[in-house]
Amino acid sequence: MINYIKLSYQIKRKLSTFSKKISKNISRPKYKFMFQMMYGFLESNSILLSNIARALKEDILLKKTIERLSRNLSSFNETDQLVENYINTIQSLINDNTIFCIDGSEITKPNSKVLEDMGTVRDGSTGETNVNGYNILEIAALTNKHDMPISVYSKIYSNVCKDFKSENTETLKSLEFIRAHFGNVGIKALDRGYDNNQFYEYFTNNNEKFVIRAKRNRDVIYNGKVINIFKLANKYKGKYVTTVKNKAGKAKKCKFSHIPIALPAMPDKKLTLVIIRGFGKIPMMLITNLNPTDKRLSIAILKVYLKRWKIEEYFRFKKQQFDFENIRVRSLNSISTINLLLSITIGFIGMLSQKRKESILVMFILKISKRIYDIPKFNYYALSDGIYTILQKTKTGIKNFIKPIFRNKGSQQLLIANAFL
Repeated sequence: MINYIKLSYQIKRKLSTFSKKISKNISRPKYKFMFQMMYGFLESNSILLSNIARALKEDILLKKTIERLSRNLSSFNETDQLVENYINTIQSLINDNTIFCIDGSEITKPNSKVLEDMGTVRDGSTGETNVNGYNILEIAALTNKHDMPISVYSKIYSNVCKDFKSENTETLKSLEFIRAHFGNVGIKALDRGYDNNQFYEYFTNNNEKFVIRAKRNRDVIYNGKVINIFKLANKYKGKYVTTVKNKAGKAKKCKFSHIPIALPAMPDKKLTLVIIRGFGKIPMMLITNLNPTDKRLSIAILKVYLKRWKIEEYFRFKKQQFDFENIRVRSLNSISTINLLLSITIGFIGMLSQKRKESILVMFILKISKRIYDIPKFNYYALSDGIYTILQKTKTGIKNFIKPIFRNKGSQQLLIANAFL
């Protein structure tokens, strides 16, 4: 028989310990607020303040709890300190083999008219442009054990804000953040939307490793001559053969070749073009500053980019599991704070995922999730469902984990008496 009371206690304790780490040097009221929000996300699988307030199970009017959470969201200004503490907490998961997946997404709010600084975005699910909403820029690091994405940078921005310059500028800011906090470790993996000379120059000037998928209209320098990259790719049918899994998990037989190239914008910088056939009629073309001197490194370059697909799974999980696009708060600071706290909460799930084969608690959580088939490698859904099932069976929130501070210096007898209450 499963002891849900014991399991819920252990989950709350782990979340409490995690909350204390990321709230170092942050005021106690803000720590309490962050702890409550993260617990509410997990207990309700929702970002709605009404659902989070119900999850806390406080002995006051629900309306009062919602108003308190809303007030803290709009006034939250400890973002920098919170991010620093979070980065320090997950630092051990980052090493020189880490793949940093950089990608953008969006929150679409087509029927909203009163949200602060709401701009227009391209809806990735429908392809429709000029839809009301906000852009999201995310960098997820794949963990060193199981290649699970953990957010290391997440920002919501609007193209109508006064300080907005361009999407490329926002991306460069995020790359500077990663370099400032992690140095030049790891490999940056980016999709076709980032096939831009700005990023090639940034990575080469800062001696950072990267893999970028190229567009068909890009020109490159090959054998001293400028040639269209797609025409060049068609000259190579594949020197090596390997089998890899696509984002659907199906094995694909691929042929690939690697060619030394340069870019017209920086002809003195040596780069490598990796051409992969087997993922459709058009070959996949990857540009990197890694030097594939043998077949093994070419395969590594291919796998680096294929693993980038996990950030798409990350976005899908964030939106579907917590109904992220159903944000009801109005101020941009409130929206940004919810996004940051939710990203950190998913980071907590990612840290649990790292111990999937070591922690008895994690094994129980996965078992309780009751998957129809085996637990997939991307096990965030199973972990979230298991935690949700366990916490839903508890009758108390996290009040007992937020200990009150005694500011009055009473008699020692009174303090001892309180310890036995």
